[in-house]
Amino acid sequence: MRPLGIPTMKDRAMQALYRLALDPIAETTADPNSYGFRSQRSTADAIEQCFNILAPQRSATWILEGDIKSCFDHISHEWLLANIPTDKAILQKWLKAGFIEKSLFYATEEGTPQGGIISPVLANMTLDGMERNLKTRFCKRPSPKVNFVRYADDFIITAKSKELLENEVLPVVVTFLKERGLELSNEKTKITHIEEGFDFLGQTLRKFKGKLLIQPAKKNLHTFLTKVREIAKDNKQATAGSMIMLLNPIIRGWANYHKHVVSKKIYGSVDYAIFKILWQWAKRRHPNKGKRWVKDKYFHHHGNRKWVFSGTLPSTNGKPQLIHLVRTADTPIRRHIKVVGIANPYDFQWNNYFTQRQRKSLQQNASS
Repeated sequence: MRPLGIPTMKDRAMQALYRLALDPIAETTADPNSYGFRSQRSTADAIEQCFNILAPQRSATWILEGDIKSCFDHISHEWLLANIPTDKAILQKWLKAGFIEKSLFYATEEGTPQGGIISPVLANMTLDGMERNLKTRFCKRPSPKVNFVRYADDFIITAKSKELLENEVLPVVVTFLKERGLELSNEKTKITHIEEGFDFLGQTLRKFKGKLLIQPAKKNLHTFLTKVREIAKDNKQATAGSMIMLLNPIIRGWANYHKHVVSKKIYGSVDYAIFKILWQWAKRRHPNKGKRWVKDKYFHHHGNRKWVFSGTLPSTNGKPQLIHLVRTADTPIRRHIKVVGIANPYDFQWNNYFTQRQRKSLQQNASS
């Protein structure tokens, strides 16, 4: 279970106001390659930056996969109060407020509550500076190929050798985190060669014969299909139309998340796996009917496609509305254009840049 601290409505409103003032400062002082909990940035930007630093033939070949142990729960209150540029008295009250669980009060001596509106900004400001530390330490060295990409509390650091990561980079990271009351997770932090591949933000990055491929991670794929199976299992008596209404947003969301990487082949296998799940769901609903009867009831022609899972929904005019299950394979694969690292949505000089990005994104979505 992930512990969440949900502030009262008054505190949420207060934190929202203070965040409005704090966020422009956080954006101005943020590391260029930090992408989590930030306006106009996404996981797709982080993955694209990974591609930029790992795809070239002479790029770094070793990757430190970093994971901070219970980041939100262990950030030092003393460090926050000394370094966050906001009202110290108010910040201290939020940090020391404690929480109530099962009618018992628990004091909070460290960390920020997951669920607090201001917590993501505080966490980002706590971790900002790690990239600058690494650049300062290694930029003058002859081609160390040290690069940094972070999304929230997950990050990777590249280098030309395993020894450089173990003996020089890792101590810098450990010292940086210790000052803030944090430490790396021994179970999730590891050093990997690019030809072995590694998972980052639900996608696998691996080089095959010198070519970098980024695909949906097996664990992410398994989690997605497990969710589809659970929906089918929990809705045995639902109509086909209701089942499609439950599944379409999930399928469309998963496909859109992976549409910027090498996913076309996996989309085909995912659609077949979903077909088998729904075929079994349909047969269980009618154990005394033959396969052809089941097929004619639930799987219809749609355009040039056959065997499309279909159903009906009631409409306002009294006529049933026909609805079809979406396919992941219909999602177009498009290369994501990464946001400029130093771009700041609070700086008027970048207004036109972000307007153009938003316009292009809307055009792509409309054409899909």
